[in-house]
Amino acid sequence: MAKRIENFSEISGHYDVVLCDVWGVVHNGVDPFPKAATALEAARESGLAVVLITNSPRLSWQVVEQLRQIGVPDSAYDRIVTSGDVTRGLIAEGPKTVFLLGPERDKALLEGIGVERRPAGEAQSLVCTGFFDDETEKPEDYTDMLLDFKARDVPMICANPDLIVERGHRIIPCAGAMAAYYEQLGGKTRIAGKPHRPIYEATLAAARELRGDFPVERVLAIGDGMPTDVRGALNYRLDLLYISGGIHAKEYTLNGETDEAILNAYLERENAAPKWWMPRLA
Repeated sequence: MAKRIENFSEISGHYDVVLCDVWGVVHNGVDPFPKAATALEAARESGLAVVLITNSPRLSWQVVEQLRQIGVPDSAYDRIVTSGDVTRGLIAEGPKTVFLLGPERDKALLEGIGVERRPAGEAQSLVCTGFFDDETEKPEDYTDMLLDFKARDVPMICANPDLIVERGHRIIPCAGAMAAYYEQLGGKTRIAGKPHRPIYEATLAAARELRGDFPVERVLAIGDGMPTDVRGALNYRLDLLYISGGIHAKEYTLNGETDEAILNAYLERENAAPKWWMPRLA
């Protein structure tokens, strides 16, 4: 059973490396969580390497800029590894004519890796970073397009495996929801982000550049997403600090607070066994 903590400093001495999720832990897409940044700064000051691990389809330098705009200080982390970073390898290995399913701001994902953007009907590769308009659309709106790609046996390379994400006080669908729908239609998907191995290998490699070698027992993952952060950490046999106030909060919130009994029942149903939990990183 997960143990509740009040402050990250209670457990930080057990670890050399922290792999920390971003959306839902460090910010909500609009506003920063200042206590989270302060906790990570303190961890770094005590000697821990802090690597942010995010399923954002953007490249790491773009996420650095985004964090600055939101108000998360550079001093809260050492490195960032994104799903976009590790997905570029999948894209480069595939066909060279690509359709980008997602907002134009994600076009940097395709730059400098020898591929050419084409209309959907001409492309031999499908890269999904999200929706054209994630404020109003749902995966079913893309059924005809997806069925055409499926008929041509084109796999979807999903650059953001998250199903949903917080944006302020709203829940917004992500590319992972599109990939799940494509699979329902019979299509194939290729994914490198959480909970899959490539992003963890890249993140731990970044941590080793900072700290040298370390045993996996000295690595702590922090996250709020059950199918991504939680599943990935447990698959990789990492200790996990679960942030209960994130995207699954409605599952176990009673009278505005996390109900520990309901939370433990939820974790048991999900076959999840985080070592620690707290409502928000602090």
